[in-house]
Amino acid sequence: MIAIIDYGVGNLRSVQKAFEKVGHNAIVTSNPKEIENAKAVVLPGVGAFAKCIGNLNEYGLVDVIYKTIKAGKPFLGICLGMQLLFTEGEEFGIHKGLDIIKGRVVRFPATSSNNGPLKVPHMGWNNLIIKKDAPILSDIRNNPFVYFVHSYYCVPEDSSVMAAVTDYGLQFTSTIWKENIYATQFHPEKSQEIGLKILKRFGELS
Repeated sequence: MIAIIDYGVGNLRSVQKAFEKVGHNAIVTSNPKEIENAKAVVLPGVGAFAKCIGNLNEYGLVDVIYKTIKAGKPFLGICLGMQLLFTEGEEFGIHKGLDIIKGRVVRFPATSSNNGPLKVPHMGWNNLIIKKDAPILSDIRNNPFVYFVHSYYCVPEDSSVMAAVTDYGLQFTSTIWKENIYATQFHPEKSQEIGLKILKRFGELS
C-alpha cells in the first residue's frame, strides 16, 4: 500500500486515482501509523509554503516523514511537496522547511535570462532535460513534456541530487533523486502518459 499524506491541502484524490490507474493500491491518510506501515509514501502539495509546513506540524506528521525516509522506504514529493523537503522557502518571508534536502526555494524572477518579461506562475506543459538516470525516469525518453503550476523553484546546494531540469526563463531543478527520496516540481498525476509511467515506476520501487 502507498500512503498519500493528507495534511489538509489540495485535491489528493487525483494522485490516488493516478496510482490506481497504473495498478498500485494507494490510500489518502493523515494517520501516522498508516503512513509508517505503508510500503511507500507520497507528499503532495499545493498552496503556500508556510501554511503547509504549519499544517504538517499541526497534524503531527513531521516525525513520520523523517522516520519513513530514515527507514529507506521510497518517498515521493510532488510540487509543493518537493519544495517542503528543502531547508527553507522564501514565500511571504523566510520559513523553515523539513531540511531533508539542503537548499532554498525561491521565486521566479520578473525577467528571464534574455531580459524578456517572465510570466509567473509557470503554468502549463514544459519539458524535462534528464540529467541523471533516476529509477522513476527509467524508460522515459529525454525531453518529455509534463505539467507544471508553480511560482517558486528549488535551488539545491548539492547539484548531484538534480535528476532533471527544465528551462523557463532560467534552468531550474524539476526532478530530485537522493537515495530513496524522489521529488517532482511538476504534477505527474496531471502529466498524462509520462506522469503515469513515473508513478508506476515509483510504485514498483518498494
